[in-house]
Amino acid sequence: MKIKNRKGMVQTQLKNFGDRCKEAGLRMTRQRQEIFRAVASSCEHPCAEQVFARVRSKLPNLSLDTVYRTLSSLEEMGLLQRVGLSSKARFDGDARPHCHFVCTQCGEVYDVFLRPGEQLPVPVSVRAMGQIRQSTVQFKGICKSCQSR
Repeated sequence: MKIKNRKGMVQTQLKNFGDRCKEAGLRMTRQRQEIFRAVASSCEHPCAEQVFARVRSKLPNLSLDTVYRTLSSLEEMGLLQRVGLSSKARFDGDARPHCHFVCTQCGEVYDVFLRPGEQLPVPVSVRAMGQIRQSTVQFKGICKSCQSR
């Protein structure tokens, strides 16, 4: 994705972020905004510690605990998605429908976008349970970099 498009997407997400905070009855604080921006503007799926390091330069009084709590509340609001291995949660702010490939050796997380017209099958038993509003698909394996080592 071109940088220009990424910046435009982040601006759209920040506007959506403000609207969602209002809906949830939360103030749109600078801390929340900067934490969300750090995740939404990253293609790296940062962990909480990486988000903390990025935001701390702008907000020196920020605590790691605040970052963890904010990431959890943003995830509950559906603005972020937790991805990766359970031992080290990472966060994705890209709202476009996509899946993830997670390397079980190095922990790297890669975005997987389906081609136009391509769909993953939804089991009939899942559709029978009710209306699906969101799905999360994570493929786990060994990335090419780890395979070549």
